[in-house]
Amino acid sequence: MEIAAKVLVGLVALLHAYILVLEMFLWERKPGRRLHGLSPEMARATAPLAANQGLYNGFLAAGLVWGLLAADPTGFRVRVFFLACVVIAGLYGAATANRRILVAQALPGAFALAAVLVAR
Repeated sequence: MEIAAKVLVGLVALLHAYILVLEMFLWERKPGRRLHGLSPEMARATAPLAANQGLYNGFLAAGLVWGLLAADPTGFRVRVFFLACVVIAGLYGAATANRRILVAQALPGAFALAAVLVAR
C-alpha cells in the first residue's frame, strides 16, 4: 500500500507541475485559453493573476516531491501537510472559481491523502 500511496502522491505532484506550466507559460496560448474559455484579450489581461496561481501550484508540487524524497517521519508529515493544502486549495477553488476544480484537484489530493494515511 505504501508504494501505491507514493505513486498517487507523485501523480498529484505531476498534476500540479502541469498546472504550473499551463498557468505560467501557456495561459495566453490555446491550451490555457481553452481550459477556461478565455478570449485572447481576457487571457492577456489575466495572465499575471494566472502566473501567480501557477507559482503556488508549483510550490505544492515541490512540497509533494520533498515529501516523497525525505525519509520518514519527516517525509510522511510533509506529504500529509502538502496533500491537505492541495485538498483545501481545491475546495476553495471549487467554491469560488469553478466546480470542476473539485474533481480535477481536490479529489485526487483527497485520494492520495487517504492512501498516505492508510499506508502509515
